[in-house]
Amino acid sequence: MSQPWPSRFWPTQCRLHIVTGKGGTGKTTVAAALALALAEGGGRVLLVEVEGRQGIAQLFDTAPLPYEERSIAIAPGGGEVFALAIDPEQALLEYLDMFYKLGRAGKALKRFGAIDFATTVAPGMRDVLLTGKACEAVRRTASDRPGRAFAYDAVVMDAPPTGRITRFLNVNTEVAGLARVGPVKNQAEAVMRVLTSPQTAVHLTTVLEEMPVQETLDGIEDLRSAGLPVGAVLVNMVRTAYLATGKRAAVSAAAEKRVAALLKPYGVDTAEAGALAVLGREHAERLTLEDNERRVLEEAGQPVVELPLISDGVDLGGLYELAAVLTAAAGGPEE
Repeated sequence: MSQPWPSRFWPTQCRLHIVTGKGGTGKTTVAAALALALAEGGGRVLLVEVEGRQGIAQLFDTAPLPYEERSIAIAPGGGEVFALAIDPEQALLEYLDMFYKLGRAGKALKRFGAIDFATTVAPGMRDVLLTGKACEAVRRTASDRPGRAFAYDAVVMDAPPTGRITRFLNVNTEVAGLARVGPVKNQAEAVMRVLTSPQTAVHLTTVLEEMPVQETLDGIEDLRSAGLPVGAVLVNMVRTAYLATGKRAAVSAAAEKRVAALLKPYGVDTAEAGALAVLGREHAERLTLEDNERRVLEEAGQPVVELPLISDGVDLGGLYELAAVLTAAAGGPEE
């Protein structure tokens, strides 16, 4: 089997999967499940976090992640997921050592507060370092994997929310325009070559509600305008439909007496039957609203994948369940 496995939802050569989404849509959960799915069948995947929330560590029930690539999960079929919480200060020190050979001098700058100044005050510097580190992992060649060209078969980024994802990814274009020559310009241009190529797909996480769906549509339009490759729309926390489409109209206020009559032989009184009828009507109304949001998403022209609501909360077992859904929907690894 070769990795990464081809999918109906992204180009065969795609190796950087950027997952964004409005707050509350389960963006980090979806990113983690996608990393497990991509590692299935023997792949090696790096899951990176850029917001400093340690959400990945909480999902996998591990200690807070250091600025170090650490194995956190084994995928079905023997694959492996590594995780990295990218720290802008550490990334800048690494950058200074790599391109300017500062070494100890860079650490001295940190002691004097210059590193903190650069990552918090310099416009866009923090985002440049975060995207740059992720792209470095994508390009890194393999030294310990016979027969494999790259250190990681795929990199999954738990990225900032939809409202600022385009600016976050496009900041290297601005930096390349400001720096006329030298390593800064070369690095920024190299990062943008990865981000705008078929190696990258930006996936948008949403739920079937009006505001998140609208923000997803706006995000798709912004990404397209910036020349950034849009991947799949990942609809998270989809509830089970207990009413078929053709039967929803029958669940109405007029049906309450009929429901009461049907349930009376089973010891259900009128008040309880009425409450059940109300729940049924509300469920039917919600399903109708969700269907409307589905149609809106489908009109955007991107592949749509639905992930089920895990009612007890997402633990490690839940992540594997979601990963299996993603694998099945995308076509799965080659045998």
